[in-house]
Amino acid sequence: MSIFSIFSGKKEALPLPIATDIHCHILPGVDDGSPDVETSVALVERMQKWGIRRIIATPHVTECSFENTPDILDPALDELQTTLRERGNTIEVIRSSENRIDDYFRELLKAGQIQLMPDDYILIENPFIQEPWQLDQFIYDLRIKGMRPILAHPERYHYYYERNSTRYAEMHRAGTYFQINILSLAGAYGKIEKKVAEELLERGMVDFLGTDLHNERHADIIDRYLTTSDARRHFAAMGSVMNDRVFPTL
Repeated sequence: MSIFSIFSGKKEALPLPIATDIHCHILPGVDDGSPDVETSVALVERMQKWGIRRIIATPHVTECSFENTPDILDPALDELQTTLRERGNTIEVIRSSENRIDDYFRELLKAGQIQLMPDDYILIENPFIQEPWQLDQFIYDLRIKGMRPILAHPERYHYYYERNSTRYAEMHRAGTYFQINILSLAGAYGKIEKKVAEELLERGMVDFLGTDLHNERHADIIDRYLTTSDARRHFAAMGSVMNDRVFPTL
């Protein structure tokens, strides 16, 4: 801690324990994340202050609300990459998507319209109301096709932590990777989600971290979190997190 921090009473912020973010909503104008390229650039610059050096943007692909396709997402990525380069910012930014398990996603997947992450990782998201029908079979089929499914924010699915907490161990043991949100650890969604995220971390079941950054409010929450003793405790338990081992470059 610096002398300035001691005398000012200001707590010094930790960097994030990852340099690669695999879950964020910073592509301009395509979902409920950044509305325009100016906001996207501002969010990227804040991420860089946390130590992020590589970004896999994951805009929503969701039936009815965000029916995104490559024709929509690729131009948004190009606009962001071009604007960053024009400003001399050389951060690596690519895109995949956060894919809600629904009929629309299944159709795009069958048509080859889903952009995978490097090494064929794919970020999937359960509905928030109930577990998808035949989820285990669906995940198994993804793996048979050579994909590596990562379940986004398992700590946020109430039907697991309220009624069926053994599902976490079952799914993880069967080969589904888990990605928890920094925002969950920061308490942004509530005390229960924070507690579940901490328990998954303590049990060594967290394979990937993501910011799930959507907006400046989220960034403010993460800024505050990085000054807390919670962050120090959480980061000390993150030996199993694979972001930078799996994605040292993009």
